[in-house]
Amino acid sequence: MLKAIIFDFDGVITDSEILHFRTFNQVLTQFDYQIGKANYYQHFLGLTDKDCFQTLIDEGHLPVEKSHIPELVDQKKKIFQRLAETEGALIEGVRPFLEMLVEHQVLLGVCSGALLAEIEYVLNEANIRRHFTTLVAADHVTVGKPHPEGYRLALAHLRESDERINAANTLAIEDARWGLVAARAAGLRTLAVTNSYPKDQLGMADSIVDRLDALTMDDLHQLCR
Repeated sequence: MLKAIIFDFDGVITDSEILHFRTFNQVLTQFDYQIGKANYYQHFLGLTDKDCFQTLIDEGHLPVEKSHIPELVDQKKKIFQRLAETEGALIEGVRPFLEMLVEHQVLLGVCSGALLAEIEYVLNEANIRRHFTTLVAADHVTVGKPHPEGYRLALAHLRESDERINAANTLAIEDARWGLVAARAAGLRTLAVTNSYPKDQLGMADSIVDRLDALTMDDLHQLCR
């Protein structure tokens, strides 16, 4: 039976993937380089900011030393917050889905490659921060998805609130294969939502849906049986 859900953030709770894409390119303008949208969604979506900039440096696109990565990450964070203030929004169906989970006393967490400040800002603006027991962000891990470190940490935090929680009764909700790989490696059951990729690219998930509010509690319990 389902006891807890760990959400990815970008592309699952908030429709901010396109904001991250635009923000990265604003930072990259100073280097006369831009990431194409198809390239971003195929190779960068789901990575931490640090890993994105490190990849671009490794590929020779940015003429800076890796010691400059924290400065680039900080630039990106400030630009993202300005965009989120006017354009950030919850994905349709998320709010009623969260209300159903809270009503049934399901513990909730986030495991994301986004920065904690970005996650906190959006959740507070939407007045839903109180629903989440734990937030695991890029700030908290040494290796991002597809490594399972973040999911293992989020699961450990949830267990501190309820010792009955384990990998078998916890569901991960993701929108991309990187996150699904990480969640499965952590032993979690997985649900994919087609906000960023079509079903044929999410086939490793235990179940796939187009909208979260189409799910019932019985559907969710079945996934953990």
